[in-house]
Amino acid sequence: MKKVITAGIGGRSFTIDEDAYQKLEAYLASFRNHTNMGYQSREVMDEVEARIADILSESLASTHQDVVTLVMVNAVIARIGMPDGNPVDDSSFSTGEYQQYRRPDKKFYRDPDGKTICGVCSGLAAYLDIDVILVRVLFIVAFIFGSAGFWIYVIFWIVAPMAGTAVQKCQMRGIPATAENIRRFSGNI
Repeated sequence: MKKVITAGIGGRSFTIDEDAYQKLEAYLASFRNHTNMGYQSREVMDEVEARIADILSESLASTHQDVVTLVMVNAVIARIGMPDGNPVDDSSFSTGEYQQYRRPDKKFYRDPDGKTICGVCSGLAAYLDIDVILVRVLFIVAFIFGSAGFWIYVIFWIVAPMAGTAVQKCQMRGIPATAENIRRFSGNI
């Protein structure tokens, strides 16, 4: 019989095995020591915990389980890594379960970092992996040869949310929300 704990991770409640909880707690403490971001360290840790909660929710849904196990925690640790991009020091943290990890799906967001007006063109360029100048020129040409460019821009502005978190900025670019990438984009929030 294993002891289970109810823990709040990233603002969500999870039922987690005691050994998995201890491992996750040790990982988060080690992660916190590696961030070296001063006052932004709390923001980074909140983003990491939210990402851990997302991954655990996906894992629980796909396995139809109610309790987070040590295997799931090992998979989360292997997937996120450490903020400096190096592998996790503790050899028990790494697992081969996510060797077949697929590239994350892209989501369309407005880009607050490269915006000129509202971030629609820079968000669209990041989503499509093309140069932002090309997108802006296309919108200007569409605006000059009719008002279609203006209306398309307004629709994208209304429909697309602004990428406010580091995880959303990673999703916009189609890169995994690892610790290194979260740290890279959390300075721009």
